[in-house]
Amino acid sequence: MSKFSTDRGEAIIIPPVSHEPPAVHPEVGTVPDEKANIDPEIATRSSTNAEVHDNEQYPLPTDEERSTLRKVPDKIPAIAYILCVAELAERASYYATTGVFNNFMEYPLPEGGNGAGAVAKSDVNGVPGALGKGVQFASALVLLFTFLAYVFPILGAWIADTKLGRYKTIIWGASIGAVAHVIMVGGAAPSVLQAGNGIAPFMISFFMLAIGAGIFKPNVAPTVIDQYQHQREYTKVLKTGEKVLVDPETTIQRIMVIYYGFINIGAFFALASTYAERYVGFWLAFVLPTIIYVLVIVIFVGVNKRIVKKPPMGSELNDFFKITWICCKENKFMLWKKDFWDAARPAVLAEKGHTVKWNNHLVTDVGRTWAACQVFLYIPIYQLNDGGIGAAASNLAGSMTLNGAPNDLLTNFNSLTIIIFTPIMAYGLYPFLAKRNIRFGRIKRMTFGFILAAISGICGGLAQLYVYRTSPCGYQASTCDNVSPISVWWELPMIILGAISEIFVNVTSYEIAYSRAPGNMKSVVFSICLFMTALYAAAGEVLTPVIQDPYLVWIWFGPAIVLFAQTVIFWFRHKNIDEDAYMTYDTDSDLEVEPVQSKDTKDAAVVDEKTSPVEKS
Repeated sequence: MSKFSTDRGEAIIIPPVSHEPPAVHPEVGTVPDEKANIDPEIATRSSTNAEVHDNEQYPLPTDEERSTLRKVPDKIPAIAYILCVAELAERASYYATTGVFNNFMEYPLPEGGNGAGAVAKSDVNGVPGALGKGVQFASALVLLFTFLAYVFPILGAWIADTKLGRYKTIIWGASIGAVAHVIMVGGAAPSVLQAGNGIAPFMISFFMLAIGAGIFKPNVAPTVIDQYQHQREYTKVLKTGEKVLVDPETTIQRIMVIYYGFINIGAFFALASTYAERYVGFWLAFVLPTIIYVLVIVIFVGVNKRIVKKPPMGSELNDFFKITWICCKENKFMLWKKDFWDAARPAVLAEKGHTVKWNNHLVTDVGRTWAACQVFLYIPIYQLNDGGIGAAASNLAGSMTLNGAPNDLLTNFNSLTIIIFTPIMAYGLYPFLAKRNIRFGRIKRMTFGFILAAISGICGGLAQLYVYRTSPCGYQASTCDNVSPISVWWELPMIILGAISEIFVNVTSYEIAYSRAPGNMKSVVFSICLFMTALYAAAGEVLTPVIQDPYLVWIWFGPAIVLFAQTVIFWFRHKNIDEDAYMTYDTDSDLEVEPVQSKDTKDAAVVDEKTSPVEKS
């Protein structure tokens, strides 16, 4: 069962996409005079995007072969790996920079330090700092940065899909980010910090980096997957004589797992910045990511003539939002109505004296796009458990015995864990399950990831509780001059479980964003997926006033309890998605979504996507 979940615990049902509208406005192609009104640009694009299937080179499987043959991934183009390296460099600079934001903002210049933010060599439990604005200011700004960096992807997707195309948009985003890095380095100069003038250049670069990252981010993953061009299943015979099913789901799953692994190889570079801030100063902590950021632009400029580029879709993204608004307005936001999307169909609007340039197929695409976004709504609560809210994890570490380790060192073990487990998943677990015909579908993977994250949150809460009980200052541990005797390494269980959960939740959500979205809306769906992180940051901002002693235990336990409850709801409402076709194609002419009466409530609906036999797996 597929529904939105509200903060009041109510269910808002995503309206079905009606493939057959009322008789007064039949689908495009069924009535000659309506067919003549199709936008020529859209018609041309549809025919261009329609894939000509070569049955000799790519033999289609029979129904029996789909259920019996072992599924294997297709060959991943080399250019996709090169783009992953570029993403590695961008994420390396991003995480190396943002990883020291909290210390830079929260703590003042250490006494006895070198004036650049580094601690005194004799202070093994000291914490580097610069601005000295406190934990609430730091948490609020860290969350604000996350919010902006994941709101701007919607702008990046709009620019890419309507104006510049993904490649040019990536270049613009990278250029803005490069300028931001340079300004940030200048603002962290020792003379600037000692004069108390570090806040202004930092805030300018802070916002520029968020904008650049936001424009860059939503277009990279779709571009990587675009390099894998034959995204339909077919059969082939291996050299061993075994006949196998080359599966787009398995292929895209592997691409995204590898892509996410590269992201976290880059994120592990943040380890260099944590040591640089502690022993040298913030200027070096910001110089290192600036240097590696140059690689991003070099790679994308170098592959300009080699990569598969998707052209901008003109005004279709604008129409996407117009169609959504018209349907909401005309139906008075009653999202559960069976004919919800009919309100924006050209014939219906024509009866009211309004002429629009889109056709029925685009209206159907809009409904299908929003249907693909439903599972993303569960991600913000999940992210509240993945590493804690705001600066909670870093603050917890600062209250524990460090023995010379940076207080934000352990957050880098998140990336290390993902680097270790990524090949285990891609080349071990998933092939093992596929060989035994055990289907570990999208919803099963996300559910398992949610459970791991909830356990991670419980571990964080227990660590905070024991810090309070053992700190010389009790439940005022965060502002205590002395620390708890508990080692900072007790944060590891929380970090490792959260990291593994990301492979199941984040990677799978990326797959859904690409595979379930119409071809002309993949960037916007991916940006909506990323926007869930912005909602997480907004929720964190609301909770910022309680990110202080003595409430820090509940900053961990509260979200974990909510996530456990959400996971149960998520599983029972969406488990049927695992049985749906993995990919949707622009050439699907018989895709429809029908409402089915729920067993539990008269108003509930189940999304049942009917696809052609070729599509089902």
